[in-house]
Amino acid sequence: MNKPQFPTTPLARLKLFFTFFDSRWEDLKKETWGKTVYRDFSAGLIVAMTAIPMAMGFAMAMGMRPEHGIIAGALACVVGRTFGGSKYQVYGPTAAFIPVIASLIAKYGPANGGNFEEAHGFLILVSIISGIVLIIMGLWGFGRFAKLVPNSIIVGFTIGIAVAIALTNLEDILGIESFSDFLGQDEDIKGGLIHNFTTALGNLDKINLWSVFLGVLTFALTKLLLRISIFIPGPVIAMATATILSATVLADQNIILVKDLYGTIPNNFFVFTAPYLPALDGAIILDILYYVSAIVFVSGVESILCSSMADKLANNTKTPFNPDKEFFGQGMVQIITPLVQGFPCTGALARTATSIKAGAQTPLAGYFKAALKLAMAFYLAQYLELIPMACIGGILVWVASNMIKVKEIKEIKHLGKFEFSMMVYTAVMVPLTDFLTGVLSALIIYFIVKVVFKRGKQKIVD
Repeated sequence: MNKPQFPTTPLARLKLFFTFFDSRWEDLKKETWGKTVYRDFSAGLIVAMTAIPMAMGFAMAMGMRPEHGIIAGALACVVGRTFGGSKYQVYGPTAAFIPVIASLIAKYGPANGGNFEEAHGFLILVSIISGIVLIIMGLWGFGRFAKLVPNSIIVGFTIGIAVAIALTNLEDILGIESFSDFLGQDEDIKGGLIHNFTTALGNLDKINLWSVFLGVLTFALTKLLLRISIFIPGPVIAMATATILSATVLADQNIILVKDLYGTIPNNFFVFTAPYLPALDGAIILDILYYVSAIVFVSGVESILCSSMADKLANNTKTPFNPDKEFFGQGMVQIITPLVQGFPCTGALARTATSIKAGAQTPLAGYFKAALKLAMAFYLAQYLELIPMACIGGILVWVASNMIKVKEIKEIKHLGKFEFSMMVYTAVMVPLTDFLTGVLSALIIYFIVKVVFKRGKQKIVD
């Protein structure tokens, strides 16, 4: 890979950041442009089909509506591909944002006496502030610092998020959701991780076995089909199969559907949504600082991690991704995407890997993915609302299972007991406390121990 020759001053970086045809397009050559465009289109189509059910699932897990996930994924990809620093990265809703956004919506939404519109408006506000912070960080060359986060904490954070996703979607697979929201009882299962898990255990007598069947079927079929080939849209086929079953042979089994909880899914995706600032007090200011820090951290670390992985996976021997331009692109994503019915997004590891394996070579793949995703969602909106909630749970558990990689855990174990213990600590603390508390406490412990150990070792040498 070529040694990167990136600008070193804020003004020079700003000029590069607004240069559309930069090194990311170096593989779009006059001699082979037809073949390249075809490969990018094919990759965009495969990712678009996979992304629709995942985006809906992520949005609902965050406390948002299904269509918010569809528009957020499409728009984030357009903005990220335009201003980002990677040739290959696919942008959209990611699992890492689920606990962050879900906690904000729960705290300021209907679950706590507020309303969804104001909660979403507050999310937009903190996302815009986060975007401004990311843009400043990109201009001042902070991209390189994202690589300083220890791999043990990144892997632990990923495992913790995976556990949280699996457990918080337990009610959808078990069919217990219907006993609170659908049947009008007071046993609302939409809460934190521990609340959801204990409530699910307390309602085992209300499990809908057909919902469990559909959830397991969706999970197993998705995993099987994608193992056969990445060119098979596993999530789409799995959800279509389960949806057909629930509408035919299982029509009288009280299976809760997307429309039962969210009503009709509209296809007028592009609707401006304004930011909202609650009455300022100390608690609000602390929340703004908390959520801005969380969004900046997830955006920065995950986008740099994803971009780095993409270069390796694509065997990129030319210009590597630009971490500072990636920060700038992430900032633009967090400012623009939420304003149009969206929410914060970042680089998506699984969808980026799928895009590369499907042949993507230039940012065109991301544009194709966005356009095709919106087109399919527009014409399929009336059918998407018929999807059983158990399928959404099955898809998210499949996502969670892919986040835990045995190979990465073994690599951390080989680094020593301390690195392994930090991974375990982060993996436990993230779902038990909250995202930022778990990660920040892990980082503080890690660097304090490293500094103390280094000083102690130096004294012994002296």
